[in-house]
Amino acid sequence: MQKSTNSDTSVETLSSSHQGTGAVQMRIKNANSHHDRLSQSKSMILTDAGKVTEPISRHRRNHSQHVLKDVIPPLEQLMVEKKGYLQKAKIADGGKKLRKNWSTSWVVLSSQKIEFYKESKQQVLSNVKTGHKPESVDLCGAYIEWTKEKSSRKNVFQITTLSGNEFLLQSDIDFIILDWFHAIKNAIDRLPKNSSSPSRNLELFKIQRSCSTELLSHHDCDIKEQKPEHRKSLMFRLHHSASDTSDKNRVKSRLKKFITRRPSLKTLQEKGLIKDQIFGSHLHTVCERENSTVPWFVKQCIEAVEKRGLDVDGIYRVSGNLATIQKLRFIVNQEEKLNLDDSQWEDIHVVTGALKMFFRELPEPLFPYSFFERFVEAIKKQDNNTRVETVKSLVQKLPAPNRDTMKVLFGHLTKIVAKASKNLMSTQSLGIVFGPTLLRAENESGNMAVHMVYQNQIAELMLSEYNNIFGSEED
Repeated sequence: MQKSTNSDTSVETLSSSHQGTGAVQMRIKNANSHHDRLSQSKSMILTDAGKVTEPISRHRRNHSQHVLKDVIPPLEQLMVEKKGYLQKAKIADGGKKLRKNWSTSWVVLSSQKIEFYKESKQQVLSNVKTGHKPESVDLCGAYIEWTKEKSSRKNVFQITTLSGNEFLLQSDIDFIILDWFHAIKNAIDRLPKNSSSPSRNLELFKIQRSCSTELLSHHDCDIKEQKPEHRKSLMFRLHHSASDTSDKNRVKSRLKKFITRRPSLKTLQEKGLIKDQIFGSHLHTVCERENSTVPWFVKQCIEAVEKRGLDVDGIYRVSGNLATIQKLRFIVNQEEKLNLDDSQWEDIHVVTGALKMFFRELPEPLFPYSFFERFVEAIKKQDNNTRVETVKSLVQKLPAPNRDTMKVLFGHLTKIVAKASKNLMSTQSLGIVFGPTLLRAENESGNMAVHMVYQNQIAELMLSEYNNIFGSEED
């Protein structure tokens, strides 16, 4: 045994020759502090390879770290319940919908949260490097359910958190996704439902990360505090909801003011802001406005067709370009000067299409609703003379705009039939085209097919017996 003395410390070294490994005991004394009377004995075991176990640091903060590590092991080591690869898609963030984008993630389930990593190696790196932080999902108060509406894939379930985040998890292997579903559901069921009471494990996790002994004294006070992320989410939803309500009330108020202050239709018409329409107006309204019994537009169309359309194959049967017809309709409604001889109306089928549209858009057809059943009863009569006389009597009872317009129109159509050898439009063909347009029931609750037959027959009779019904005198 050897002994050496120093003014501040004394070291005694004991050795034993009959042991394969040696034990060295160091005795440390501090002469300048109150701890002079205290001594700490530490033993270091020297192995054959010369490895020495690192002694505990005397620094207070480091000392607290070692104590916490002994008392509170890392949650990642104690709390991990399940981990593996799954298909993940985040479809909402804080209540805001996101575009669904599936990706493979390394999923780690602990007792209170789920963490998503790009790969399994990232879980190890995240404990060492701060740049490898995973996406974490707090399961406290979360909701899990199977869903088929959110994705066309099979075996998909959804996790919805209190903060408004929504995740879809999926696997093609049935038993794997089933195990994950039950594991996550069980973890959620074990957690408190009240989001304002976080579990004790979360607070212990805060203590471990802070490495500060001050958290120990505030642990019991902080355990009932609400999670910051939940507070932010709640404030966001409340503010968003209040903002929406305020905007809706503002819009309603403005609409009410606009409706109460809007000028009358007569005032707008006097100012020229709203012009009387030709298409879609009642026949008698158009005639009264023009101080006539036959609309000016009808006369113009008939004149154009008789000038350059009597010999055209399929006249009135062939449809014109709808866009051009609508353009013509717009010009007529705006009371702009119309010249049907203009090159833009050179297609005669556009003119005939516009004329048919005018009659089709009348709020009440050329044959008034109140006369529909009477015309149907007349066409059912077996005797032709009786049928013609009954129809003639009904025509004479019609209002002047209806009777005169009907006379002009069918007089024009008889000229079309006279050229049937060239335009291939017979009485029957024109009856099929104009029957449903000029004559229809107010309520189509009956047999529409039967009505259509009668409509065609009435139109044919008006053409074939035109002279007997209207007389040979023309306007």
